[in-house]
Amino acid sequence: MKMDADILIAGGGLNGPALALALAQGGLRVTVIDARAAPLRAEAGFDGRAYALAIASVRLLTAIGVWPLVADKAQPILEIKASDGRAGEGAAPFFLHFDAAEIEEGPMGHMLEDRHLYAAFLHAMETVPGITLLSGESVQSQEVEPSGATVTLASGRRLSAGLLVGCDGRGSGVAARAGIRRIGWGYGQTALVTAIRHERDHQGIAQQFFMPSGPLAILPLKGGHHSSIVWSEADATAAAIQALPDAGYLETLRPRFGDFLGEISLAGDRFTYPLSLSLAERFIAPRLALVGDAAHGVHPIAGQGLNLGLRDVAALAEVLILARRRGEEPGSPAALEEYQLWRRFDSTALALGMDAVNRLFSSDNPLLRLGRDLGMGMVNALPGLRRGFIRQAAGLTGELPKLLTGRQV
Repeated sequence: MKMDADILIAGGGLNGPALALALAQGGLRVTVIDARAAPLRAEAGFDGRAYALAIASVRLLTAIGVWPLVADKAQPILEIKASDGRAGEGAAPFFLHFDAAEIEEGPMGHMLEDRHLYAAFLHAMETVPGITLLSGESVQSQEVEPSGATVTLASGRRLSAGLLVGCDGRGSGVAARAGIRRIGWGYGQTALVTAIRHERDHQGIAQQFFMPSGPLAILPLKGGHHSSIVWSEADATAAAIQALPDAGYLETLRPRFGDFLGEISLAGDRFTYPLSLSLAERFIAPRLALVGDAAHGVHPIAGQGLNLGLRDVAALAEVLILARRRGEEPGSPAALEEYQLWRRFDSTALALGMDAVNRLFSSDNPLLRLGRDLGMGMVNALPGLRRGFIRQAAGLTGELPKLLTGRQV
């Protein structure tokens, strides 16, 4: 089989470019197939969509040369406050408070807007040899042979490589065509996402308010007076709220948001996303691997979706680069099995953990409310336990691939 690249990556969102950069810097030839038009995405204006990047994710972005392009646009997360309550009634007396001063590594993470991160990926891919980006193209079919994988694009063009990586989201066509089934369930909830302008400075504090209808995350953005919100409601309620004019939307949000940041107003576009748990039964198949949401879609309750994907990127890149150095093919069964062993348990455990937290807090049962409030109060009162939670959320625990420690493979 004539190879057009060592690795084909289907999906050019964020995980795809991150993987391409890591692999190319390790000496592999990579082609990224992105269904969307890169120039339009790179020139997007402010809309409030943003990601909470853990310390380990920032280290990976530094190692692949992306973080220096966006560091001045990122907002450090200096504190995290989580509380339980009902809209309009304020928070319960017990809460969680995590402070960056409790760990040695600095801020617990950074908030970064989608538009800045994608533009930085695009710029980096243009400057690193060994990467070909095909924008406005999509994979229509795929074939696997012992020596590699071949895809046919919407344009009719055919490409072959030693390995095909699906970075194409929860509805992954790569996974479906490979016969990889998914398990999961819907939450009956929809996330309402937008940006808010507020009177008072957020001081780098991320807020998570758990309500019976679903959590509200208030995530600080650069500049002090803008925050991104991810607000979960029952599907029918969310649809009704999204259909309201801006004034009605704000009127519904205010009792949930509270007045701790003063007056608020809308500052970005409004989006909705249905919430569900979705796990691929396998992360690999012959000549194929899945990364990010193509492998695992989790509840956004802790903002871990992109961080989980970047952990996949770091593990797969390390496995493939080291395999090449040993003289193995990129898609060798041994290398793919190593990737799956490294990532599947961690991803599944975190996904189910987020599922359990959402179910626990999306309930108005008085006994559950008492139990979870006492639990938060206990964690908050024990510095060692609190520090452990901070380090885990920052991605600093477990067996870490080199890229998550800031080192190239």
